[in-house]
Amino acid sequence: MGKRGRLAFFATFSIVFMTSHASSTAATEALQSSSVASSQSSGKWLIWLMGLILLSGAGFVLWRLSSREPAAMQMPGAVPVTVEQLEMAMLQEQAGFVGTLDAQTRVVLRPEVAGRITRVYVAAGDRISAGDPIMELTADRSQAEVSAALAGISAARSSRDTAQARLDSLVAEQPRLEAELDLQTLQLERTQRLVTAGALAQQQLDEVERDRNVAIASLEAAQKQIVAARANVAETEFLLDQAQAQANAIREDLLDRTITAPISGIVGDIPVKLGDYVEINSSLTSITQNETLDLEIAIPTEQASEIQLGMPVEIPNFGVGGSPVTATIDFVAPRSDVDTQTVLAKAEVVNSSGRLQDDQRVDVRVILAQRSGLLVPATAITRLGGQTFVYVVAEAPSETEQAAATPPAEPAGEAAPQQMAQLRPVTLGAMQDNSFQVVEGLDNGEVIVTTGLLNLQDGTPIVVLAE
Repeated sequence: MGKRGRLAFFATFSIVFMTSHASSTAATEALQSSSVASSQSSGKWLIWLMGLILLSGAGFVLWRLSSREPAAMQMPGAVPVTVEQLEMAMLQEQAGFVGTLDAQTRVVLRPEVAGRITRVYVAAGDRISAGDPIMELTADRSQAEVSAALAGISAARSSRDTAQARLDSLVAEQPRLEAELDLQTLQLERTQRLVTAGALAQQQLDEVERDRNVAIASLEAAQKQIVAARANVAETEFLLDQAQAQANAIREDLLDRTITAPISGIVGDIPVKLGDYVEINSSLTSITQNETLDLEIAIPTEQASEIQLGMPVEIPNFGVGGSPVTATIDFVAPRSDVDTQTVLAKAEVVNSSGRLQDDQRVDVRVILAQRSGLLVPATAITRLGGQTFVYVVAEAPSETEQAAATPPAEPAGEAAPQQMAQLRPVTLGAMQDNSFQVVEGLDNGEVIVTTGLLNLQDGTPIVVLAE
């Protein structure tokens, strides 16, 4: 209510009050004089009643006329909103499929011998390195047997070394015996010439010949010993190899009882527990490397012609925000599966975030084509009567336009809003992330309202909140 309305209200109240008071006074006087002239009293009551009704009606009309406010003061308040300016973006023509992730490196650990589990070194989900122990089984061979085998190796090696030393000694002696034989042969030839010439006696020739025969016998004996020594060395080497093989067999048997990781990765489920007896080839656990995964996509045969090598592939990063995981199709099967009527396509995925897992089923988007266009956030869409609309920020009518549309009014206490929300129909395309592709209805650079839509109508004044 304006100032004029308040003044009119008080004036009317005063008139009504004075009229009521006068009426009360007149009624009292009429009662006092009722004994004098009853007919005159009835006439006065009618006059006073009609005057009171006329004064009350005039005051009410005056108050209603005075209480009318200017049109600008009756305008609803501006609605606070947030806005977004449209910019050209890369629009994608997509095809959605379901894919399965398969680890490129994965092993299932199985025991090579039967036994009872005596120790478990890891837990499911642990990250381990190649060579780390996983489990230990009961061993048929004891450590004492390993020690005995090692002692046998030492004895065989000692015998081999002794035989080799004997052979080396005989081989080193052979040149001396050969030289001695050559010397005795030369001495025999000289003595024979001297004896023939009569310079020496026959006895000396016999002695020289005897010495030569001894040298020959010594050399032949040494050669036989060398042959025997070589045979002994070969035998001791055989015994050494046999002892080493036995020790290795015992050692391998012990190692077979300790299951170790052949690769680095993450330990999977462990279906066995401490104390279980496992047979050969029983599944103990698995080790998986999730750093690089193969994405296998089953493409329906009717869409197979759309999929080409090199097309980008996206796995949405649902629940955590951020960019989707991307890959590129590097294989398309040349034939379809008879049972499922699908064509297999593959892409190699680098799992840098570590969120993806082996055997995980994921939603996949294959980017068939790309072009530039506009995207509208899903929060800015309004649906009315089966149609889609967007509130576009527009300039409010000027004061001249408002004056032409409304009767003159007193100046308002506040400045009228400078912007309003204008409802505009739009044609939308496919959804891309959390936005819709704009087919028709909006232009690049226009500003749209993104929040506060429930409080808006076409032409509602707005105030843009600072982001």
